[in-house]
Amino acid sequence: MIHFDTVSKYFRNHQVLVDIELQLSVGDRIALVGSNGAGKTTLIRFLLGQYRGEGTVSVHGMQPHLQRRAVLSRFGFVPQLPPPLKMPTGHLLQYASRLYRCAMTPIEDVAVSLGINLGQVRGKPFDKLSGGQKQKILIAIALGHTSDLLIMDEPAANLDPTARAIFFQLLEERRDRCAMLISSHRLDEVAPLVNRVIEMDRGRIVLDDHVEDTLSQQSRWQCRLQLLHTDDAFASAITAWSFRAEGDGRTWKGVVTGADRLRFFGLLSRYSALLQWCNLQELEKQP
Repeated sequence: MIHFDTVSKYFRNHQVLVDIELQLSVGDRIALVGSNGAGKTTLIRFLLGQYRGEGTVSVHGMQPHLQRRAVLSRFGFVPQLPPPLKMPTGHLLQYASRLYRCAMTPIEDVAVSLGINLGQVRGKPFDKLSGGQKQKILIAIALGHTSDLLIMDEPAANLDPTARAIFFQLLEERRDRCAMLISSHRLDEVAPLVNRVIEMDRGRIVLDDHVEDTLSQQSRWQCRLQLLHTDDAFASAITAWSFRAEGDGRTWKGVVTGADRLRFFGLLSRYSALLQWCNLQELEKQP
């Protein structure tokens, strides 16, 4: 579907991509990792048609820099930094619908599923939304139309735990219909999403390996815990995970996805002196 054939790129005398050979196919969910300056952003910009250099990049036989509109219409893109758009959010959604020639309803449905109240944000300028709201709107635009490739740069960075779990589920629903390229500085942040890891260093691909497919094996864990005494800071932190207090406020109950267990344990470790006990029990997997 997507093929990089001996792609190199120079900025003046500095080579930022070195003979890249790469193929992406439907079903690939790739973590593109590497330090700053490794070449990740340059590689993505080749796909988006923003750069050209030595070698060729083809998407279904089309070259992104020559047939950019046709290529981009088949992509969904979530940038790391939201664009500073001053237009009302509702206008942005309408523009995206026209650009991708798709109905508004699927885009709005994704936004609502991620926790966006469209009635509250529709009239607000996009650049006035919170970081999490901007991320959810951009994800809704990327996932709200049919695409061959999803390109996402730190896509879950600003998502609350509930939205993060829903985001994983939305990707699960698309896992056999498109390819995904997820750029990140840290593999642990995107590990639950991917089945292939590509590491770049100094413009070269130094690792291209398939890994265990965890997204299709999402587990859910019922959690109950009890505190030695109530604590407002803990209550605020655990409520963000959609946990609910029981009784006198010392006992809490909620559900944690398997992919987020390590992040959840990290939260609990900050309040370990408060914990009296904690129990996790895996729920039956949904068919």
